[in-house]
Amino acid sequence: MTGRVHPPASTPIGVSMRAIRYYRFGSSDVLQLQDVERPVITDDQILVRVRAVALNPLDLYYLHGLPYVGRVQFGLIRPKANGLGLDLAGTIESVGRNVTRYQPGDEVFGTGSQALAEYVSIGQDALVLHKPASLTFEQAAGIPIAALTALQAVRDKAHVRPGHKVLINGAAGGVGTFTVQLAKALGAEVTGVCSTANVGMVASLGADHVIDYTERDFTRSGQRYDALVDIAGNRAVSECRRVLAADGVLVGVGGASKGRWIGPMGRSITMLVIARFVSQRVTFFMAQLSKEDLTLLRDMAETGKLTPMIDRTYPLSQVRQAVRYLETRHARGKVIITI
Repeated sequence: MTGRVHPPASTPIGVSMRAIRYYRFGSSDVLQLQDVERPVITDDQILVRVRAVALNPLDLYYLHGLPYVGRVQFGLIRPKANGLGLDLAGTIESVGRNVTRYQPGDEVFGTGSQALAEYVSIGQDALVLHKPASLTFEQAAGIPIAALTALQAVRDKAHVRPGHKVLINGAAGGVGTFTVQLAKALGAEVTGVCSTANVGMVASLGADHVIDYTERDFTRSGQRYDALVDIAGNRAVSECRRVLAADGVLVGVGGASKGRWIGPMGRSITMLVIARFVSQRVTFFMAQLSKEDLTLLRDMAETGKLTPMIDRTYPLSQVRQAVRYLETRHARGKVIITI
């Protein structure tokens, strides 16, 4: 996974760095570790020395170029952007002359673009915050997109309140582990659904009940819930509705990418149609990047009320292996790349 690319003539020749690049859609095999030019920041940007990056399912969509409908954003024939990585944590290397919020040496975390690199440039108004001192870079990198998704799912979409019974399908994954903790923090009675190997971990996060899907079918348990946060997306919408109270809410967060044309959007369309004809609330959403919400999550992590769960870490040179593991959809928490 090594090589060297030469920058366009318009790019200033400067100090190089290592970064993951890809120039066509495909499997992890198209990813290359290359020497490229280090970013040159503008007056309103910061340069971050990246220490850790968390992989997300969204990275897989960009890499695969699937579903095809997403190529309006990814690139029609080839990738619009040649790097991967959104969630990151690191140390500020330098700041532009107009930057007042940060200074070199500050430890930060948040979201960036093409973060699988030794350095990234980020606008000072982007979704970046000072890193909690109590967290490692790896833990901090695991927070942004997954935890924002979990928070907005339980608080804004499911409207979880104290005493609510909440079921989380896919409780052991990157989003699921945060969803369990945040639903408990909102006062809910939480039931998590996961595999046998993850029962203990989900219980340790605060779940009141844990269903091992290899032994019990949660859609036929006879239990009724005020909210079901469906992260796994592996059961029919009608089956999920079966376990909801008459005024319950089904929140679709993700699911397997079925079909090369519309992928998981097919499930969201199904939910939107069904929502018109049933008394229960049925909704599908994608998280919104919010500095206010990320600040709340940072404060919870700082005080020990929210714990990022890390399954495996890989060095930058083993990104291909990390991506292949993420593709199994069996990660226990987050998959992290250390740099």
